[in-house]
Amino acid sequence: MNMPVEKMEELNAWFDNRFAEKLQAHEASKTPGMAIIATKGTMDMAYPPFILASTAAALGWNVSIFFTFYGLSLLKKELDLKVTPMGNPAMPMNLPFGPEWLQKTAMPVPTAAMNLPGFNSMATSMMKKSAKNKGIASIEDLRELSLEAEVKMVACQMTVDWFGWDRSDFIEDVDSWVGATSFLPTAAAADVTLFI
Repeated sequence: MNMPVEKMEELNAWFDNRFAEKLQAHEASKTPGMAIIATKGTMDMAYPPFILASTAAALGWNVSIFFTFYGLSLLKKELDLKVTPMGNPAMPMNLPFGPEWLQKTAMPVPTAAMNLPGFNSMATSMMKKSAKNKGIASIEDLRELSLEAEVKMVACQMTVDWFGWDRSDFIEDVDSWVGATSFLPTAAAADVTLFI
């Protein structure tokens, strides 16, 4: 049985339109997902994963953060995060006090000064004061906000074993203790995957 060309074109157009409608409906009903791999444990690098995670979760996204290597310390009960300008020589130093024009002036710090005893403590103190002055939430508050928004906190079990840490050192809200193999399918299925 041969179908007339016009009928075949009409049928093909109907299938194409129907497929496009179904695909659009599927995309509209899909909840976006975000997977973040947090690898750094300094104060300045703790902000991006928690800010991005809490924001995406507030938008209704499914969010998971895989904490590995030094990033795993962000799940510890007691946070004692520091800023290390030596690891980021481009980091501007803005004073959190003084006249407004001075607070807005980024002061480049010579690399040699970053090696001075107490410099990291001073930089950490300045960053904490600046965050407080600007009304920026603490890492503890952002972590709690993320948990309240149902962000899944996934700990790297290999890192725990490697660093000789104990699970009791960490918050009780860790969703799972797994290796990279278990997290990669989550990252592959996510609409957005970030390595921080």
